[in-house]
Amino acid sequence: MTAKGPLSGITVVDLTRVLAGPYCTMMLADMGARVIKVEPPGLGDDSRQFGPFIQGRPCYFGSVNRGKESIALDLKSEADRAVFEKLLERADILTENFRPGVLERLGYGWEHLHERYPRLIYASTSGFGHAGPARDRPSYDMVIQGMSGMMSVTGPSEGEPCRVGISIADVGSGIFTAAAVNAALLHRERTGEASRVDIAMYDCLLAMLESTISRYTMAGEVGGRMGSRHPAIMPFEAFATADGHIVLACGNDKMFGLLARALGLPELIEDGRFRRNELRVANREILHELIEERLRGDRTANWLAHFDAAGVPAGPINSIDEALSHPQVAARNMLISVTDPVLGPVRIAGTPLKFSTFEDPPTRRVAPDLDQDRTAILAELGLA
Repeated sequence: MTAKGPLSGITVVDLTRVLAGPYCTMMLADMGARVIKVEPPGLGDDSRQFGPFIQGRPCYFGSVNRGKESIALDLKSEADRAVFEKLLERADILTENFRPGVLERLGYGWEHLHERYPRLIYASTSGFGHAGPARDRPSYDMVIQGMSGMMSVTGPSEGEPCRVGISIADVGSGIFTAAAVNAALLHRERTGEASRVDIAMYDCLLAMLESTISRYTMAGEVGGRMGSRHPAIMPFEAFATADGHIVLACGNDKMFGLLARALGLPELIEDGRFRRNELRVANREILHELIEERLRGDRTANWLAHFDAAGVPAGPINSIDEALSHPQVAARNMLISVTDPVLGPVRIAGTPLKFSTFEDPPTRRVAPDLDQDRTAILAELGLA
């Protein structure tokens, strides 16, 4: 059989639900792993109940569960526990995102499973991790965005606090979990030792705050909301044009020079207020007004063409439909197709993980119905 990706031959038993864990296991499936999603009987993964629904099909669940198989098991039932343990015998990785202590009470904590299945990598994703005073707190993405400080640096300087436009704590922790699992696989390959991976959503957002943390620890500066502006680079924000807005991102003096010339304002290059980046940051308001005054004289599309020809990093502020219509999306296979049994072909986001050694197929297996693969899985385990 032709390998589907670098993780072909790896089996994941997936107890995760909603978003953080399923995003991780979707990435593992995209890289070729076999992902067997173990769901509670009845309703299954909570996100099967999240809308919007198109002819009864859940868009949310389908967006992050492609390429997986599903079996419904009650882990308090002796018969279903026997099936689950058969799956673990064949698995390389167990993923879970329960609150700490839940799987331990079921007899499936790390220590117990590591003794029984010494090559099983055990990956946990939770709000606050499995150590520390907050470990037992319930959490969702919104709670983590607030507690981590992320909402304090997101949105306009005036007005209500804003969440990031996506569930960034969930998605970020899913990506971090996938990265850690791959590292754990490499470690096992080299040493034979399986690892416990412990990823906290709170930790992930603190890590993703990057320079905001160091600005506080090194300079005592507590960051705040700045709209589209960057706290340390200028110009690096949105500007109004004659018919909308444009984003400019000039990360060094050379780029600023290109921008000034493209704007027909070469005098800005030698202006003492703007000669270096730190001076441009200090005089942000003045420079913003000078640039925006010129930009308001023409339409966004004309400026974009002009800046592109001049080598100035610039872009529009697209809506989702506009973003997906860009030819770069098709060129990079970032809208793929799955065939839903009710809706037929449906387009969803592709994977940004591209490998020279593996095909990036334009179609993927659709997210499974609850318990869809029970018969095949039980037969494979010799339990049919």
